[in-house]
Amino acid sequence: MSKDIQEIIDLPVLVLIGPTAIGKTALALELADRFCCEIVSVDSMQVYRYMDIGTAKPSLKEQKRVIHHLIDIVDPDMQFDAAQFVKHTLSAINKIISKGKIPLLTGGTGLYLKALVNGIFDHESATDETIRANLIQQLESDGNLKMFAQLRKVDPETASRIHPNDSQRLLRALEIYQISGRPWSEHLQDQPTPPVQFKKILQLGLTCDRQLLYDRIEERSKHMMQAGLIQEVEGLREMGYTSDLSSMQSIGYRHVNNYIDGVWDIDETIRLLMRDTRRYAKRQMTWFGNNPALQWFDRDKTDDVVQNTDKWLND
Repeated sequence: MSKDIQEIIDLPVLVLIGPTAIGKTALALELADRFCCEIVSVDSMQVYRYMDIGTAKPSLKEQKRVIHHLIDIVDPDMQFDAAQFVKHTLSAINKIISKGKIPLLTGGTGLYLKALVNGIFDHESATDETIRANLIQQLESDGNLKMFAQLRKVDPETASRIHPNDSQRLLRALEIYQISGRPWSEHLQDQPTPPVQFKKILQLGLTCDRQLLYDRIEERSKHMMQAGLIQEVEGLREMGYTSDLSSMQSIGYRHVNNYIDGVWDIDETIRLLMRDTRRYAKRQMTWFGNNPALQWFDRDKTDDVVQNTDKWLND
């Protein structure tokens, strides 16, 4: 789609978003059953095949209960970004609407939702082979930590949302800065015309007491390990997916890779998994807090969400 052409969607679209482990999946299924929805995943990790436990992907039973889109669509060594998300999501939305159903977008990747509703910044596709080659050479000679320190100086906001070992996004952030002279984070605030205009969209956000959320994160982290996260990562490595891939540097997978490589013992692995997931949830809430369109509901008051959605659909 040309950036100068805006698709218009007249029929209702629902959004349910919130931090990791807050309980979005259960409520999304309830809403889907009640309002005849199909679910579109707004999650930067659930797009990857073979990565099920560490991404808290809906179970096969849940996927049979309600049709899900944007799950298991790329391999772990493939790049997936906001532009691809928008393209796939618009296709899914139109397919769902053509069936007479309501699209329900749910997940925790705020950047993807923003790209869909507000547009993708102009330098999303910009690249410079010379700059990229120089940055790669610098990364090889100086290492990730020194390059990450450089990013923190020119774009601290972007540095706060990526890991120093995520070489792919680290290089991309520095490349964008050197091409444009402006931080990636500034481009995200300076959006062009969005690719789609939603005439009727309801954006719902789930929240809860912070300590309750942290307790849920700890329980989920333990459950992932008990469910076989280590075996899942070992299987990925046996398939040839190396630990330096962007997907394998995400929360959970990075931790288990370090355990397998002998960097941490099992207790330290679990402790750091819990800590880093808590930090990620905090960053998610900060990001969501910048979206004035979100209507917030306590995770334990699902009846309020259902009633609010019913009223909105019938207005």
